[in-house]
Amino acid sequence: MPWSTPFDDPIPLRGGRKLATLQQAADYVMALPEEVQHEAHWQVAVENLINAAETGGGWLMFARIAMLRALNADPKDR
Repeated sequence: MPWSTPFDDPIPLRGGRKLATLQQAADYVMALPEEVQHEAHWQVAVENLINAAETGGGWLMFARIAMLRALNADPKDR
């Protein structure tokens, strides 16, 4: 599944922005400070994004859920 694959529902961010694709979600995580990227909830999100890109199927839903959980784990990161 290409990184340009859209989520069924975009992931809302504060300020009205949305993450619509796997690539946008991955870029968002990569833009976080390195120490934040290494937090467990972000690592889970990255693993799920990679699994979705490599295998597709239900992983797209898991990637979306993992991103939502990571975003909600520490609201100051958004």
